[in-house]
Amino acid sequence: METITIYLDNAATTPLTEEVKQYVIKLLDQFANPSSLYEAGQLNRQLINQTRKTIAQFIHANENDIFFTPSGCASNTLATHIVTKNHFIGNYYYSPTAHKSILHAMDFVQSLAFDLKVNLEGFIDISYLDNLLTKHQFLSSTPIVITEYANSEIGTIQDVKSIVDVTHKHHGICVVDCTGSIPSIPVDVRQLQADIITFSGHKLHALKGCGVLYKKDSIQLSPLIYGSQEHGICAGTENILGIASLGKALEYYDYSCIQPFNRNYVWNYIKSHIPDTYLVGATIESNHRLPNNLYICFKNIDGDSLMMLLDLKGIQVSTGSACVSNDYTPSSTLTAIGMDKRDIHSCIRISFSGKETIHELNFICETIHEAVETLRTLC
Repeated sequence: METITIYLDNAATTPLTEEVKQYVIKLLDQFANPSSLYEAGQLNRQLINQTRKTIAQFIHANENDIFFTPSGCASNTLATHIVTKNHFIGNYYYSPTAHKSILHAMDFVQSLAFDLKVNLEGFIDISYLDNLLTKHQFLSSTPIVITEYANSEIGTIQDVKSIVDVTHKHHGICVVDCTGSIPSIPVDVRQLQADIITFSGHKLHALKGCGVLYKKDSIQLSPLIYGSQEHGICAGTENILGIASLGKALEYYDYSCIQPFNRNYVWNYIKSHIPDTYLVGATIESNHRLPNNLYICFKNIDGDSLMMLLDLKGIQVSTGSACVSNDYTPSSTLTAIGMDKRDIHSCIRISFSGKETIHELNFICETIHEAVETLRTLC
């Protein structure tokens, strides 16, 4: 009998669509350096320019404000290299549930970094941010506020517009990591008004190895990688295939399939049939949760064991962010929201594509139920 394979880890990465796959195959022989002046090089330069234009249209930006990096982590790191007026480095105010690339960058500016408060659902306390910026307003440097649009581990969507507005009220610079949100939530930089946003192509059905950074023209960044490409702030011969694959992926990207139906279907079954289970992060009813995200704690079981049992049945889920897999240190996100330490390792994350069939959803529900009962019997 053929084994069913259901991929439910779209928050970690997404598969290439057939259109992107065929497009990449056609480009495999276009190896010329885009900085070369002969025709083959200039054809690749045109691919990069076209993708820059496509991304700009996708987020309603000016194409001159779009920069390519090697990854979302690189984009986040570059975003912390802000040059403020008179070259004074401002204080950093950052979300404790941010991606590790941001948290580790903050380790290097410890004396200047202040982590913000979040509640049990992972929402940033905006009043606390406002008060902190007011308290520090005597400083001569520019405050820099860094947050994720949404946490791809627990699914909580921040009130980003309010965070941006409070930051600008205090004449600060706001950096928003959209890597976890942009697959589900369209970004319009004109409305959001963030000074910098970042994201990664492989979350949008493109190849890995292409990160994106948008910045307002008024924002200056010091180089992450020295050289001449990307206006000297993130140099190196461009990843033509990665960049071009993102451009093609965005041409076909369809937000209509990222709806909450599949998520709600599975969660309604689980909460009705599996006791001692709860949802981590924002409630579904609040509409402040990513529409394809479930982060579920099954008390008194090991999340890794549940993940492996599901994998044996052909269902691929994770126990959290892919960046913390193979690391049994408690998740920084779960620690920041104050989750019960006894439950931290009892969770799995399910992130849907939106294309799962009812037959597959029923199989997912029944298989999770069976696996949880099996593990609890062994305890």
